[in-house]
Amino acid sequence: MSQTPTLDLTAFPRYRLIENATPVQHLPRLSRQLGDVDIYVKRDDVMGLGGGGGNKLRKLEFLLGEALAQGADTIMTVGARQSNHARLTAAAAAKAGLACELVLTRAVPRYDDDYIHNGNVLLDALLGARVHDLPGSADAMAFALNRADELRKAGHNVYLAPLGGSSAVGCLGYAAGAAEIVAQAHEAGLAFDRISLPNGSGGTQAGLIAGLLAMGQDATRVVAHTVLAPLENALATTQAKTKATLALLRPEAVVPEGVVVVKGGQLGEGYGLPTDAMREAVRLLASTEGLIIDPVYGGKAFAGLLDDIRNRQLAPRAKVLFLMTGGLPGLFAYRSAF
Repeated sequence: MSQTPTLDLTAFPRYRLIENATPVQHLPRLSRQLGDVDIYVKRDDVMGLGGGGGNKLRKLEFLLGEALAQGADTIMTVGARQSNHARLTAAAAAKAGLACELVLTRAVPRYDDDYIHNGNVLLDALLGARVHDLPGSADAMAFALNRADELRKAGHNVYLAPLGGSSAVGCLGYAAGAAEIVAQAHEAGLAFDRISLPNGSGGTQAGLIAGLLAMGQDATRVVAHTVLAPLENALATTQAKTKATLALLRPEAVVPEGVVVVKGGQLGEGYGLPTDAMREAVRLLASTEGLIIDPVYGGKAFAGLLDDIRNRQLAPRAKVLFLMTGGLPGLFAYRSAF
C-alpha cells in the first residue's frame, strides 16, 4: 500500500479539543434508495464537547492555541442568535479556563420563543458565557471591538475570534480535517469522488481545499452549498480564505483557478430561513439512517447533495462523503419549522 499523504501543523499553537478522529460511516439504506451513488458521512457532529460537538471545534483548536500563546484570559466572538460557533466557543473557553463573551445579533427574522430562548442560546448560558443580545441591524464586530477595549482597560487580555472562527488560523482546523479524511480513506481503501458540505462563513471549505492542495490532493472534489451569503459573495470569501490558509501551509503554493466550487441553489430566502427542500432532507436522513442534521447548515447542504444526485450531477456509483458539521442543538430552536 502506498504511503498516506500527511500534513505537518506542528508550527502552529494548538489546544486539543478533539480526542480522536471522527468516524466515517457508510449509509447503505439511503444509498440503495437513491440508487446511483454510495453515500458516506464524516461525523464531525460527534465530538465530545459542547452539546454534540461540530465543525467549529476544529477551528477552535487553533484559535485557542493562538489565544493561549498570546496570554489571553478572555475569548470573544460574534454570530447570530443561534450560532453554533458561539456555543462551541463557550464550551472550548470553559474547558480551557477562559472567560467568554458572545456578541449575538437577531439577524434571522424569527421571533418565536423556541428560537429566542432554546437551542444554542440555552447552552451558551449553561456553559458560562456572557451573552450580549443585539438587534439584527447592529454591527456585531464594532460592538465586540468596543467591548474588547473596555475589558483591556480593566486589565484583561482579550482574544477576538471572527465570525464562524474563519480566520486563516481557524481554517487550519479543516486543513487538519482534510488530512484526517485522506488518512481514513486510504486506510479503508476508498476514493471519494466528492466531499459535500455547507458553506457559511467559508472557513471549513477553505481549510479543506487548502489542506488537500498542500498534500498534493485533488481539491476540486470539495463542493459546498452556500447557506449564509449570496453565491457570488460566498465564492469570493471562500477563495480569499483558501489563499490565506494555503499561504500559512505552503507560502510558495498557488490556488488553482476554479478549485473553489460553491453552489447557490439551496439558500432559499436567506440564512436561517427554512426551505421545503431542507425539511425533506432532514426527514429523509433521519428516517432512513437514524441520523439528525441541523436545519441551518447541514439540512440545506444535504438538500443540495440530494438535488445533485437526482439530477445526475455525479457519475454512476460515485462515492460521496457528506460532512456532518454538527449544530444539533439548533434543531430545537426550529420546532415550529417542522
